[in-house]
Amino acid sequence: MRNPVNIIIGTLLLLPALTCHASVVLDGKATTPEMIERIADGESVIVPREALFRVDQGHGLMLEAAAQGQRIYGLTVGVGLNKDRQMVDAQGQLTTEVIAASKRFNAALLHAHSAGVGQDMDTRTARAVLATRLNQILVGASGVRLAVADMYVQLLNKGITPAMPTEGSVGEADITILSHVGLTMMGEGDVYYKSEKLPASRALKEAGIEPIQPWGKDALGILSSNAYSTGMAALALVDLKQLAHVQKLVYALSLQGLNGNVSPFLEDSLALHPYPEVVSAGAQLRTILAGSSLWQRDDDRALQDPLSYRDAPYLLGEIDKSYSEDRQLIQLQLNSSDDNPGVNVGVKPESDLWQARRSYLQGKDVYGAVLPNANFEPLPFVLAFERTAIALAHGSLASAERIVKLNDPHFTHLSRFLGTDHTLHAFGAMEKPPLALAATNKALAMPVSMDFLPAAGDIEDIATNAPEVLRRLRTQIDNSFQLTGIELISAAQAVQLRQQKDTRFTLSPQTQMLLDALRKTVPFRDADLPFTPQFQAASTLLKHYEN
Repeated sequence: MRNPVNIIIGTLLLLPALTCHASVVLDGKATTPEMIERIADGESVIVPREALFRVDQGHGLMLEAAAQGQRIYGLTVGVGLNKDRQMVDAQGQLTTEVIAASKRFNAALLHAHSAGVGQDMDTRTARAVLATRLNQILVGASGVRLAVADMYVQLLNKGITPAMPTEGSVGEADITILSHVGLTMMGEGDVYYKSEKLPASRALKEAGIEPIQPWGKDALGILSSNAYSTGMAALALVDLKQLAHVQKLVYALSLQGLNGNVSPFLEDSLALHPYPEVVSAGAQLRTILAGSSLWQRDDDRALQDPLSYRDAPYLLGEIDKSYSEDRQLIQLQLNSSDDNPGVNVGVKPESDLWQARRSYLQGKDVYGAVLPNANFEPLPFVLAFERTAIALAHGSLASAERIVKLNDPHFTHLSRFLGTDHTLHAFGAMEKPPLALAATNKALAMPVSMDFLPAAGDIEDIATNAPEVLRRLRTQIDNSFQLTGIELISAAQAVQLRQQKDTRFTLSPQTQMLLDALRKTVPFRDADLPFTPQFQAASTLLKHYEN
């Protein structure tokens, strides 16, 4: 086996210009969705020595297993239904002829699986995909060469983004999409570089990057993972966290616009039915509303508000619950291996049974196992994100209903459609966009993970449609920011109309800050003017609001 220390040092010497200004450290162990987002937004990457050492160890064990005659999926035999075909005879020493045969097999594997369709994904998402797959490779279980890990780093740090189609994966590893990364590494296909789409060969040359010739398990390590779905999930989680935060603030402002009842989220109310996330959401709402006139006596205040208001701790709590579960699963997904086969260095068999021992080996310098598995199965996080989609749909429908209620004098005791003496239509027609957004989010929440047909010679007979689940969820989140922005505008109008009626009515400090931030771009509505730019301004505010 090669000396991994020398190889690692040699590898690091290839990257000094790339890593000296890097700000995100990927180590295969502690990467977060926020780190993936920073890389997606253009920050560079640095990889510590110990992570590269793991990659090299895994590759060495893979070659040792092949040399000892193990049949290894994607290395010595084919993939999919072709797993019964001997592709590379790797018994004995890895001769020049064997390596050449492996290179031909790897190139053919990438060519045959580059089958994505539809428009190219945006570069931000594509960078998230590259960062995700690099971090998973740094776990050390993929069996690829250091040159592959180096290439991911160089592509990210020099701003070369493979042109990857968005469609074509059924969610059992994103093989038809990620193969396009392999094309780029070989200097084939197209990329985005310096705001231009151009041939990969030209971009690599301009950036001073030498193409690689994949061999061994390189190609399978590049194409066979759920990095597309996982990268989208990481970006979605960052947005979902922000959405969950601002939705509570907007709800609190909306409740003050209604002059609603705080009783449903009192501590003792929720203690009677103590779902943890609901109790937590109630506590957050009490904090947000501290100092509001809602806590003072008002004989005109309703005893029981509409359910879209009254049930808010449950609606908001479910989104918090979904976020927590999703984040836990994606943290695991980012920092573990979904490779098949997977390389586990340093393990020994715990059974004497032949089938349990067959994938283990003891080499001169390394021992461990090359294990066929089903770790490419993303069902745990797919089902969790589908649940999140349903929670968001419930929240969207409630938000739309709250907007309608704010327009109704029966509930608010304010003017019809939140109008003034200078408006004719006021907020009447603007009910339609939130209702449309809520309907869209409801449709997007319909589960799709079970919509599949057998493929690949009937051996791949289940699927999850993971990319479609995540694409839908990201659209839902974008829609929810727009919808919440509309509720914010409505709530702000209602609050200020209420304050005109009663100058003693005060907002809580937190919601007053949000109202003040909104009024910098969206004025109180005292004339019938176009809503569209105001809706966009409110959505943008919520996406970046930090207080």
